[in-house]
Amino acid sequence: MSEDNPIAPILQAFVQPWHDALADPPAVQEKVLQQLLGIYAKTEYGQQHGAERVGSLADYRAAFPVQTYADYLPILRRVMAGDTHALLEAEPLGWAMTRGTTGSSKYIPMTPRDLEQRHNAARAVIQYVLTSKRWEILQGANLNLSFPSVVGSMEVEGRTIEYGYATGIYVKHVAARTPVPSIPKQEEIDALGGDISKSDWEARFRLAYERAHDKNITILGGAAQVMLKFGRWLRKNHGVYPKDVWKFGVLTLGSSPGINSTYRSRLLAFYGQQAGLMEIYGATEGMFGQQRDERRYWVPNYDLYFFEVETPGGIKLLHEMKPGETGSLVVSTPVLPRYKILDTIRAFEPPHFLCIGRDRKWTRAAYWLRRAIEFDLRPR
Repeated sequence: MSEDNPIAPILQAFVQPWHDALADPPAVQEKVLQQLLGIYAKTEYGQQHGAERVGSLADYRAAFPVQTYADYLPILRRVMAGDTHALLEAEPLGWAMTRGTTGSSKYIPMTPRDLEQRHNAARAVIQYVLTSKRWEILQGANLNLSFPSVVGSMEVEGRTIEYGYATGIYVKHVAARTPVPSIPKQEEIDALGGDISKSDWEARFRLAYERAHDKNITILGGAAQVMLKFGRWLRKNHGVYPKDVWKFGVLTLGSSPGINSTYRSRLLAFYGQQAGLMEIYGATEGMFGQQRDERRYWVPNYDLYFFEVETPGGIKLLHEMKPGETGSLVVSTPVLPRYKILDTIRAFEPPHFLCIGRDRKWTRAAYWLRRAIEFDLRPR
């Protein structure tokens, strides 16, 4: 492909709403809030909190409390039992489970609107292709090392609810519609079962290698820890690293603090120094931001979600945070109004942020210790 590739305008149109939102976060966040209120007004929860009467941010904060998963659990169980409109505008396409980093696994419904928003996770790849002009990346395939989309089922008041991991559900419903194929197919991964023990991951790794070892793999996305495990498995079982089998163009990874610091050198040692490394900040509840440029931070999707932060000085909007300030993220999604996700966020020069860990007493201290160990105390 040439530098002036005809696909460039299409790719630019895909990321342009993100860029436009970054140019004026206050105006865009106000627009997103009004859109979300329209969704909430269709639900019993929203009606109980007067969504249709909310006219300002102050009204929203007064009417809708900040809620954790524990707070939402009773109404989520009603949704599981079939009372969809207690919280949702539409029937969920699936139930995503967390990996239990703060205790027991949580179960989050994914509606059609919510799932459609998640396709913007591709912004990280598209942005990298546009800035690097490595158009050949989109002529290859994505190596699919996702978690399974179906893990099990549970009975709730006579109804059987299937659940799985958000990454697998995303690949199954959204990524399958993109022109870049994922190898292996998510259905093949799901057929291996839903457990995530060492032997289960080894079965997935064998499937991935069998299906993709002779394919043009240019993209890798998912959880950083899984990618490191795959690299070690491939070396142990086949005597090669991923970079010896495929020429990766870009890695889009998340699920851990320190993607671009703690894990960067090991990831590139496994997958090749030629690969771009783009951090994604997402969770079971949504895809909240991705890296935009060579600066090793993620940049919020202000056009998709409404972001607040609980700081020691009080609650404020995410874009109001000052460099060096930290707080606990509160995000409003098409499913969950004012949801306290229990992640600690640190602000850098706008519009750059990092998730430095879960909301625990030692998170800030652990962040600075990690920076010191990595000789990363220089200001950025």
